[in-house]
Amino acid sequence: MAPTEVLAEQHFSNICDYLSNANTQKEKIGNNVECYIGFLSQPLTIALLIGSLKDSVKEDLHRKIKQGEIDIVIGTHALIQKEVEFYQLGLAVTDEQQRFGVLQRSALRQKGFNPHILVMTATPIPRTMALTLYGDLDLSVIDELPPGRQEVKTRFLEPRYTEKAYSFLRRQVSNGKQAFIICPLIEESETLEA
Repeated sequence: MAPTEVLAEQHFSNICDYLSNANTQKEKIGNNVECYIGFLSQPLTIALLIGSLKDSVKEDLHRKIKQGEIDIVIGTHALIQKEVEFYQLGLAVTDEQQRFGVLQRSALRQKGFNPHILVMTATPIPRTMALTLYGDLDLSVIDELPPGRQEVKTRFLEPRYTEKAYSFLRRQVSNGKQAFIICPLIEESETLEA
């Protein structure tokens, strides 16, 4: 379960890409459903369930999930709607767990009979840190970059270098790269969320 449709779609795409590169035969068996043959002894079926899908597509996915025709379901809050009934939920993974409330994470857990739970975050908020120290969470740290990924460089510049920094950012964006600027919200705003 991911907090946004963009992230859920990214996870779906990445898993499908990984399986495509694993000497498997790929079959598209419906809207947002793909099947991979040759990875395991039986076909592996993966689906994407997000709120923006047409009702007819969601209803079809709900039926397939309930009947056990889908092995891996990737989605958003749509996964915890009452219409979604898992055949045998064995593992529930929540990405960016700090973006979900306790009740939402609990609702996913309750979709199965005592499923294994994996919660992930790159944002160590105090509550999560306390649960790893005093609660029932184990901590795993990924301290190396994925293959092909370059290290992110963070810089703090004095105000006198502002124009030079913006010029550098413009060049990077024009070369197809991404950039973001973090600014504190000094005064309350009715149009911006802080």
